[in-house]
Amino acid sequence: MAYDDVFEVIGSFGLYQKRLYVLYTLPVVFTAIQTCLSVFILFAPDHRCSLPHLHNDTFAIQGPDHERVVNQTIPLDMNIHSSIGEGIRYSRCHVFHRNLNSTPVRSASDNISMYSNECRRWVFDKTDFESTFATEDNLVCTKKLHRTHATMAFMAGFTVGSLGIGVLSDTFGRKHALMTSIILHIVSNIAVSFVTDFWVFSTLRFFSGVSVGGLVSTTYVMDLELVGPSMRMWAGMFFQLFWGLGVLLLAATAYLIRDWRYLNLAMSLPTVLFISYQWLVPESTRWLVVRGRHKEAEIIFRHAAKVNKRRCPDRILTVEENEATVRRHVSIRKVLTYPCLIFRFIFICLNWLVVAMEFSGLSLNVSNLSGDVYLNFFLTSLAEILGFVICIPLLNRVGRKPVYISSLLFGGMALVLTTFPILYGSQDLQWVTVGLSLIGKIGAAASFGTIFLYSAEYFPTVIRNSALGVASFSARCGGMLAPYVVDLGQIVEGDVGRVLPMSVFGVSAVVVGLMSITLPETLNRKLPETIEDAVAFDRSNPIKDNIELDIVASQPLNEPMNEDNNVM
Repeated sequence: MAYDDVFEVIGSFGLYQKRLYVLYTLPVVFTAIQTCLSVFILFAPDHRCSLPHLHNDTFAIQGPDHERVVNQTIPLDMNIHSSIGEGIRYSRCHVFHRNLNSTPVRSASDNISMYSNECRRWVFDKTDFESTFATEDNLVCTKKLHRTHATMAFMAGFTVGSLGIGVLSDTFGRKHALMTSIILHIVSNIAVSFVTDFWVFSTLRFFSGVSVGGLVSTTYVMDLELVGPSMRMWAGMFFQLFWGLGVLLLAATAYLIRDWRYLNLAMSLPTVLFISYQWLVPESTRWLVVRGRHKEAEIIFRHAAKVNKRRCPDRILTVEENEATVRRHVSIRKVLTYPCLIFRFIFICLNWLVVAMEFSGLSLNVSNLSGDVYLNFFLTSLAEILGFVICIPLLNRVGRKPVYISSLLFGGMALVLTTFPILYGSQDLQWVTVGLSLIGKIGAAASFGTIFLYSAEYFPTVIRNSALGVASFSARCGGMLAPYVVDLGQIVEGDVGRVLPMSVFGVSAVVVGLMSITLPETLNRKLPETIEDAVAFDRSNPIKDNIELDIVASQPLNEPMNEDNNVM
């Protein structure tokens, strides 16, 4: 029998698959944690220059005498309001200094002409954070963008891991790629807890990103290869919920552990248990069959049938070799010969870039919202899960395209509307900003979950995996851009700086949402097999072909496919 017919014998999603599905997907919880951990370990609390020659200085004002010394030593920042004093805040980056080469300023207390230099020591508000890497390494003022660079290093590693370990997975096996990612994940993340140098920290975060990219791509593939055709779409969608569980776990743990080193250790040490996967999980049977290792695959199939309490024939898997069914490879460059396909391909890649940038950026942007950062992150995590859950029942009822476009426009407009309470509202209306940001996150999560399914159905079979590889790379580029968009507020001060990140995310989402109106619907339509089919896709009639859709829509994104849309 053909490979997918095997699931009629052993079961599509029996007890055997359920156990392995949970084991395969558990690492995703910790990949989500490491992806969002920068929100807490690189957080820069409110701060000001430390008083020279006062080594026990603290951020809080300690009585009239201490306030007088501060007034005479540190300039006032009149552009940003704070609870310190009465609507004023001391400079975060400068101290008074009698130096003719410095910029002249006025002392707030006695109007004597003084001069200002950037300070070398800072004191931080410890109300919410006992310690972060940013406070230990003074990543503020002229070094404030170092936090963004460290986050981008993680995202760059994510890109390398998705591509590099994906190749390792196809060449040497899913299990080898999984164990390599797990070992790298354990070593790099535990080691981060003991470093003090920024460049060592960023390097380890890069390798953490490599491991996260490898784990996400490998576990996604293993999950979809584990279950039968009728369950692959559901397996792919519920995969996203484990990510949401991870960010919720991070929100709770970060609230309880306020020191970044202990927080990082608490989130990293449990992954040591994944070493047991060397003995607990088998190799992917689909990969074994592709490599001609049928005896090993047969043993695993028989064990699965036994656990699922299914009766099976003497031989479950037979090899069917039919040269006529092998699809001739077509280079993705053939797309360039059709203007309409070039147009669509650019649209899809741009969609992946914007959706990934918005999805990642809104999680990182919670530090710029008013109110408690822990509560904001928790609510954002709930919104993320809600976005995933909402789109699941709608995809087969309403259609891929309406769900996708509506989520982009709905979320994007909410983010654009945050401009008004920030620029024109009082502090009492800042909850409106948080609420609109949460609506934007729901839309981002729904569109992020839908774009995987929509794109897999959209590209023709002969170039599907190559095209999805390029689209996935576009998403990783969006992830690397996200921290820089979030930190626009560090470059542009005041309320305008607070508006910029969500405005960029919102406008981008609305623009690509409107552009996507020109794209075709894929629900209940015969999927394109050839380049010519793709060209005529808009004019083709809807064809009920749900079984084929279930098989194709959820296939691993880096697997070659044959003519029947089955992973080879």
